Amino acid sequence: MASRKTVGVLLFEGFELLDVFGPLQAWGMLAEITRAYTIVAAAETPGPIRSAQGPRAVADYALADCPPIDVILVPGGIGTRREVNNAALLEWLRRRAAQAEVVTSVCTGAALLACAGLLDGRRATSNKLAFKWVTSQGPAVQWVGQARWVEDGKFTTSSGVSAGIDMALAMIARLVDVNTAEQIAIRMEYEWHRDPSWDPFAKIHGLV
Repeated sequence: MASRKTVGVLLFEGFELLDVFGPLQAWGMLAEITRAYTIVAAAETPGPIRSAQGPRAVADYALADCPPIDVILVPGGIGTRREVNNAALLEWLRRRAAQAEVVTSVCTGAALLACAGLLDGRRATSNKLAFKWVTSQGPAVQWVGQARWVEDGKFTTSSGVSAGIDMALAMIARLVDVNTAEQIAIRMEYEWHRDPSWDPFAKIHGLV
């Protein structure tokens, strides 16, 4: 059996709950089905990390001690407003993104990738309600106003909150196969939006 790949989620105070646990539900089911993936969580300091909604998630590792990550998941949340100024976290993202196979973000997590310079010259999207703030963090990024998620090379960014589930399923289809992604969506009893351009929220928030 080939060695396992690792999905690593970045945690910080004020992360959005569904940004993390929506995609991790899909990745976790992939781990159960294939036994080829494992999931870890990392933060500046290990231990309980408070979400924007209150409940805490536990970081298994400090950023400095985190094992190699094949698939990076960067959530959004109100905490991104603070973390865009966290030089150590941004440097960690630069270093780990260079080593990863796939780098993903949900919601305002794209602002962290943008501030790290990882999206310069690339197409990307983010939460539509917070789109003006996110795009201000990356003037060299080719921001896409209407998109459920956007793939550009190893980087995939999604719209707000629940869009992360669609993105995760799309990444599973890309890295494993479509049939496995479909099985996971069925097990989740989730109606998978497969069209990355499906985005009614862009109109609601005046982006189209």
